[in-house]
Amino acid sequence: MMFATAPADVLARLDALRAGDAPTHGGHVLSYVYDSGEAELDELAAAAVRAMQPVNGLDPTTFGSVAALERDLVALTRDLLGGDEDVVGTVTSGGTESCLLAVKTARDAWLAARGLEPGTARPRLVAPVTVHAAFQKAAHYFGLALDLLPVGPDGAVAAATVVDRLGDDVALVVVSAPSYPHAALDPVAEVAAAAHAAGIPVHVDACIGGMALPFWPGLPDWDLRVPGVTSLSVDLHKYGYAPKGVSVLLHRGRDRQRGQYFATTRWPGYPVVNPTLLGSRSGGPLAAAWAITQALGRDGFAELAGRSYRATTALVEAVGAIEGLRVVGDPTGPLLAVATDDGVAPERRVDPHLWADAATAHGWVIQAQPSCPQPDGTVLPHTTHLTVTPVTERVLGDLVPALVAAADTVRGQARPEATALVAPLAAALATGAPVGAAQDTPDDGPQGAPRTAAPGTLDSATAGALLGGLGLDPSRIGDDGPGVGPMAPLLAAVEALPAPVAERLLVELLARLVEPRTAR
Repeated sequence: MMFATAPADVLARLDALRAGDAPTHGGHVLSYVYDSGEAELDELAAAAVRAMQPVNGLDPTTFGSVAALERDLVALTRDLLGGDEDVVGTVTSGGTESCLLAVKTARDAWLAARGLEPGTARPRLVAPVTVHAAFQKAAHYFGLALDLLPVGPDGAVAAATVVDRLGDDVALVVVSAPSYPHAALDPVAEVAAAAHAAGIPVHVDACIGGMALPFWPGLPDWDLRVPGVTSLSVDLHKYGYAPKGVSVLLHRGRDRQRGQYFATTRWPGYPVVNPTLLGSRSGGPLAAAWAITQALGRDGFAELAGRSYRATTALVEAVGAIEGLRVVGDPTGPLLAVATDDGVAPERRVDPHLWADAATAHGWVIQAQPSCPQPDGTVLPHTTHLTVTPVTERVLGDLVPALVAAADTVRGQARPEATALVAPLAAALATGAPVGAAQDTPDDGPQGAPRTAAPGTLDSATAGALLGGLGLDPSRIGDDGPGVGPMAPLLAAVEALPAPVAERLLVELLARLVEPRTAR
């Protein structure tokens, strides 16, 4: 066969592109990737993916291996997370899909119980403001009113705050184990008890913690052992160490889980029965997750969780000893957030975003998180997030000195002045770009839910020009390595702009990244 490009040259080009990415192994990226530190697991996963590469998960009656592998993964996670024989589940394409399906199932059950059709009523989804953004997406997609509740300075929500918002119009309450931004373990048992008494289902989002917290010492019950927990999501591409994307959604009760499915015989093709949002699904990630869980077993996961626990404990102690920084709250699980220590003199403070940028210059990638206004008027400060993996324990000797050196580099430096950063944007907007209407769109929910700009309020050309005003050129990203440059100025501008404008600019940034490029 004649190829347009020789396969060897195609792979060489792919290798060249990958060389510009942030490293996925070795512990230098403390977000997005979950490195077990065990090369054998990576090789096993790759072999499993190759074995299932042509398999379509759409029809397990044709490809029985799909049913067998999924059955084993559901059984493993159910047993690990305290479920009994009444708990059933589905393997999904990732945490976002698991969360979307949990919300859709709850919405449909709420409507069915009242004899209503979708679109005829708008039930509430109640959750702390720290709940993963996937639930904002779910509420937006499925027409629920998003009722976000404030948390304390430590990132933890009070059970009473959640209980006070319960009512007959609530289709689902969501709590996190733990929350991604601050590693706070929500009060699952207290919330579930009150919700169960009111007949309201509770979902535990354990996407990040579900494969690690079972081995974390000293925790209260937070999983399916808690009466009143109706569903739970857990990602196997996080601390299950599988390649992206594979997650499990568990439901208590077959009838409830069956409501998750879409089925139709009302077209002239084959009968369509989908347990997930996707139809055709790759068997690769499913097989990789299965192979890894089979190889590790409970004891293997416990050992890896132990490495993450020791590394997290060491990092909490090390960061807590850096003058000008503080660890937020009391982190639960293998992650933590870091904020400025306002208890020291201004000239000794360390801005977490400047610290993150300085750490990148030292060869380590940590994730900047913007400040967050809450429904009660308080504001959660901007922070930096660190995800800790088993391999982190091996590199602490290099990581901790780098974090200390990064703090020394920026100590006393002021964060970029947001007013100056957005001044070019304000001037551009004042020339007539119709963004003001975005501020008048109704809230997606009654308690400070995010607002979405109406389509067309800021066109692509204007948004692109505004990105240029911030010094961002999407056409260059990917040519000179990962990232868009220092994050501190970008996030300062994001915080200073009205949310719909900031969100529209970020959409433009990401959309332009994948547009075909003209020669230059």
